[in-house]
Amino acid sequence: MPKAFRGDLKLLGTSETEVGSKDLYLDLLKRCLIADIYDESGWRIVNVNRSKWGLIQYLKNFIIDGLARRGYLIVRTNQFNAELRNEGIDWPCFGYSMTGLQRMNNIEECMRTVLAENVPGDFIETGVWRGGSTIFMRAVLERFDVKDRTVWVADSFEGLPKPLVAQDRDKPQYDLSECNYLKVSLEQVRANFDRFGLLDDQVKFLKGWFKDTLPIAPIEQLAVLRLDGDLYESTMDALTSLFHKVSPGGFVIVDDYWSWPNCRAAVDDFRAQHKLKGEIVSIDKSSVYWRVPIE
Repeated sequence: MPKAFRGDLKLLGTSETEVGSKDLYLDLLKRCLIADIYDESGWRIVNVNRSKWGLIQYLKNFIIDGLARRGYLIVRTNQFNAELRNEGIDWPCFGYSMTGLQRMNNIEECMRTVLAENVPGDFIETGVWRGGSTIFMRAVLERFDVKDRTVWVADSFEGLPKPLVAQDRDKPQYDLSECNYLKVSLEQVRANFDRFGLLDDQVKFLKGWFKDTLPIAPIEQLAVLRLDGDLYESTMDALTSLFHKVSPGGFVIVDDYWSWPNCRAAVDDFRAQHKLKGEIVSIDKSSVYWRVPIE
């Protein structure tokens, strides 16, 4: 068992063998959720390209749309790249999360820390795609037999919004509002939780745009706030509504800080406005986190 995890024995009150088995479960679950145990997960789904409207592209779109309506997908059989999946850079053909292994490990480390140190509060991700990161959050609570905390699953369940504020409109290349690959329904995400046996009363769903749902969400305290809204507006909406609920000693994780300049700008603006002191730490080439200082 990793040395850093041995403190969990006291928290669990179980034998080292039992702890080892529970950790193996979490490790396997992470790999299933990011789908790095399947070579076919490296394949690429060919989607309609609506940014180009030449005759050849029109014919391609016509064929792809027609097959999709009949229940078929066109895929490009790329070779699986473990390094890309570890960093969460590629988009898996199937699986439940784009976060990659390093970011999954970060979720686990943050949750282990707040549970071991009794930092109060629930756990939330704002922007969940197929639900993989929040499924894993619920699994960590199960592993530690935690019954008094909730995992909040916040998403439009309709894909990304159309860019509205200037910071997002100024970078049209980041407009993914028409990307069907990112549109996953609430019913499908619920079914994904259920598939892993993790759909219960400790999982709560917040459906809608963040500006509408997060200000009125019945969340009292948070131990971990994970942001994956990509856009400036979505990131700012989540921080404005939820950051003040993060307990001292809790964590804020930003999935796309390095990879989406709009997201980074929102985080930097918010931190500057509120004079936040927690040191930003990189997780991988895309993501960062910081810990809310304990005064």
